[in-house]
Amino acid sequence: MGILANTVSVCHFQVQGELPKREELYAWACTQLAGHRFTPIDQGTEEFSIGWVHLDDPRLAEFDSPTACWRENFLTFTLRRDRRAVPSAVLKAHLERAKEQFLAENPSFTKVPKQKREDLKEAVRAMLLSQTLPTPSTYDVVWDTTTGMVTFSSLSPKVIEMFEDLFKKTFEGLRLSAFHPYARAEKVLDEGNRVLLKQANKASGDSYLELIKENQWLGTDFLLWLMYQTMNEASEYRVNQPGILVENEQFVGYLDDRVILLGAGDNGAQKITVAGPQDRFNEVRSALLNNKQITEATLHLETGDDHWKMTLKGELFHFASLKSPAVKIEKDNTTDPDLEREAVFFERMVVLEKGTQLFDSLFAEFLKLRLGAGWGEQEAAITGWLNICPSCHAALAK
Repeated sequence: MGILANTVSVCHFQVQGELPKREELYAWACTQLAGHRFTPIDQGTEEFSIGWVHLDDPRLAEFDSPTACWRENFLTFTLRRDRRAVPSAVLKAHLERAKEQFLAENPSFTKVPKQKREDLKEAVRAMLLSQTLPTPSTYDVVWDTTTGMVTFSSLSPKVIEMFEDLFKKTFEGLRLSAFHPYARAEKVLDEGNRVLLKQANKASGDSYLELIKENQWLGTDFLLWLMYQTMNEASEYRVNQPGILVENEQFVGYLDDRVILLGAGDNGAQKITVAGPQDRFNEVRSALLNNKQITEATLHLETGDDHWKMTLKGELFHFASLKSPAVKIEKDNTTDPDLEREAVFFERMVVLEKGTQLFDSLFAEFLKLRLGAGWGEQEAAITGWLNICPSCHAALAK
């Protein structure tokens, strides 16, 4: 589903590099997007086409005016990829018939020569491709030019790599930096706590891959803390990050529904999935005592009547299946369709920004505890909670 859907999976990037001046930005963006716009392959035999299209209509790829991609401080566009594919079984069957026909027309041959086989294969493949319609896939991009934050609506590693590559080609001089847990921690902390974060950093360099790999404790400790808070505390927090919601506004954050743990087993890495309401979380405690770590879980955030639900992936802080409050726009028969689309977009951005503000506030609350002097006491409390579980001891004794 696209970024405007009430449920969508998203990841975040930070744009690195210098943008043109504000008055030149959107004309420049249109020119760059037009240079790498999507080209249809419906009428040809090409296997693959990739490029940019409009967020509102993936059939449109003309960026001839700023209104095609400009909404106040946002640049919006969509990555479209069309691909043709011929099933291997179909290709094999048609190739066998082509080889039989060749032998029938050339009785002096007992088998098809190697080069002829290759020629037949290419000819059959081209013929089948010409009869196959391309399958389109679209992935939305929202770029907040004020903060430099980019939201992308896919979590597939291959699609993300494709997006990063095309973005770099399109906007020369700029690059995308993954907004991984360490980068998010730097953003949500004040200067004093950033010093403590730097001291806790286990990476020896600034490579984002190393920052992710060596600081996986950010995700695992955060999810462990959330599990403890969910089972033992009121799960009530206060907004502490800037945004639409007012500072100190109360909200609720807790884990429920599904938890995934990972750890070493006799036959390599062992993955455990616990699904169901909180009364099944004793199974999670048992796994934690067996040196498993929570790697992803369903996180709920609530404020007032609004509710956000997502599967938080601890390694990269990707938001899978992020379900937000529904966007409802009042309209009548006189509503201009363009204005309606804009209204839906801005309302959707408000909803997503609120959810992100709540998540960042929750993460900042954890970080201040994790990096502060009180973490030892918190660890002791968590360890004590794990060890008072009768079913956990029973499981360990087996």
